[in-house]
Amino acid sequence: MTPFHAARSGHRYHVEIGGAGDPLVLLHGFSGAAASWRAVSKRLADCCQCFAIDLLGHGRSDAPADAARYRMKSVAADIVDLLDELKLTKPNLLGYSMGGRLALYLALEFSERFGALILESASPGLADDGARAERRRRDLRLAEMIEKDGIASFVAAWESLPLWTSQSAVQIGAQRSQRMSNSALGLANSLRGMGTGAQPNLWEKLPNLTAPTCLIVGERDEKFRRTNQLMAAAMPLASLSIITAAGHNTHLENPDAFCRTLLSFIQRL
Repeated sequence: MTPFHAARSGHRYHVEIGGAGDPLVLLHGFSGAAASWRAVSKRLADCCQCFAIDLLGHGRSDAPADAARYRMKSVAADIVDLLDELKLTKPNLLGYSMGGRLALYLALEFSERFGALILESASPGLADDGARAERRRRDLRLAEMIEKDGIASFVAAWESLPLWTSQSAVQIGAQRSQRMSNSALGLANSLRGMGTGAQPNLWEKLPNLTAPTCLIVGERDEKFRRTNQLMAAAMPLASLSIITAAGHNTHLENPDAFCRTLLSFIQRL
């Protein structure tokens, strides 16, 4: 099967497929790629057929020049098109960070197309208009910096964020080459179209989510732990799992606990 699949928009997406069993679509975080799920996909190979997608502007997928193409609504429509091309009927959906925000949007707007939902270190966006506007200004400044200074400068700055203090030097280094392989245009436009400041506020829609949902967050990620506690209270079929000895990227920092949690949830479905 070809690793590239075209949406109706004409853009090509790179998809890594492996394993056997119930279909599971995996969406990575900002500056990540499908490759970041390989260790997880390997552990799930006996129970899930994994479809890990390079999101628009990332990895080997297309990176169009039009920033409007990266809006969450447009990228979500592309993902649904990929389901049709891959002949996937109601796959389960797993998203991490930015991919988790997109997964939540997909589950709300295309509820009939997906089964269960797993959100790792995700959020419904920012409810406050002022906070959302300020975050959008920050995202736009970062997008301009990426295009002006290049990928190497961005990766160095990105790796120094407090969000990653729970990661070892080895774990940070393991992601570096993949982050460096992204295009400046793709990452900049992804921030412009689908950054936290640009995405829709989904808080008010959480009570409408009918899919069984597993929320996963690291115990050391205080900000997202609080956010996910509020999400779990608002969602009718959500459970919250807090992964010990992990921060924002739980599937990298504590893969054993992450995969045990994921497998337990899938087996209960």
